[in-house]
Amino acid sequence: MTIWFDETFEGTRFGLKVTRTLYGAQSPYQRIDIFETEAMGRVMTLDDAFMTSERDEALYHELLVHPAMLGAASPRRVLVIGGGDGGTVREVLRHPCVEACVMIELDELVVRACQTHLPTIGTAWDDPRLDVRFADGIDYVKTSDEPPYDVILLDGTDPVGPGAVLFEHDFFAACKRMLVEGGVLALQSETPILLREAFLETQKKLSALFGAVAPYFGAVPLYPSGLWSWTFCSDTRDPLAPDGARAEALEPSLRWYNRDVHRAAFAQPSELRRALAAMHAR
Repeated sequence: MTIWFDETFEGTRFGLKVTRTLYGAQSPYQRIDIFETEAMGRVMTLDDAFMTSERDEALYHELLVHPAMLGAASPRRVLVIGGGDGGTVREVLRHPCVEACVMIELDELVVRACQTHLPTIGTAWDDPRLDVRFADGIDYVKTSDEPPYDVILLDGTDPVGPGAVLFEHDFFAACKRMLVEGGVLALQSETPILLREAFLETQKKLSALFGAVAPYFGAVPLYPSGLWSWTFCSDTRDPLAPDGARAEALEPSLRWYNRDVHRAAFAQPSELRRALAAMHAR
């Protein structure tokens, strides 16, 4: 019998042929499933939404992490909120300048499932620089008295239901509170095709807090519409000026990111350029 897993989202449906079910459980927060698929290798879903796959995870994780890390000035302390599959911290810890990476993930069961069933994605769990904490990242950035971070990366869910709070002004302001002067915040900022208004509203909220806010774009076939966005935020750093020496040393170890991809990602399609200009003119 042929088994397919379909995600439906905003009037679309994307399906994968499943060859084997590896894991399924209900945590206190969400439903977690991990499958073996014919086209994308091992895939994780949360509450029936695709989160990551072995085949295309590098397209997402490398673009979330490296523009921020190479745009920051010698980032030593990095905070990751979310990212339970381990791909984001894996990319952070490729940078030798990192002395400490704190990862705050609400759902411990996601991490444990990924450590067992997605070992090719989370390959840095044993790095001594990594400090994994199972806690509420929102509470952390609002109340922590720990030293600030050079880079903060938000690897969260969609801005619907419980995930909506991760796209609110107060949360972004709390993240900025935890940045050093001149630090960089980067986040996934949704599909500008199917969630246009959410994408634009996110840019508006971030622009009220940071001097430089630059969305950038790339293909992630697993995600709705296939076109995804991330956003680089800083008061002083130029997103189009990555550290060339560090980038050159890093690129041979990566599957997708390089300096050409970096420059291309920040090019704004005409329709979105007009929408962003209109937003800023209001």
